[in-house]
Amino acid sequence: MNLDLVREDIAKYLNKKVKIKIYGMRNKNYEYEGILSAVYPYVFTVFIDGSEKSFNYADVIIGDVVIKPI
Repeated sequence: MNLDLVREDIAKYLNKKVKIKIYGMRNKNYEYEGILSAVYPYVFTVFIDGSEKSFNYADVIIGDVVIKPI
């Protein structure tokens, strides 16, 4: 997988509802549902519960962040 393919794949979900799973350190995992609000060259943003959170494409590539459409 390369960065361009991941960016194109995530851009398909723009303005749609997505589920984000974050695998953190020390077995702390988080799960959010929101709307993919923007796609930038190195990050994408998701509008979650009234705030916007940004995520890195590199984290998607290594598996720390998983994004799926709802």
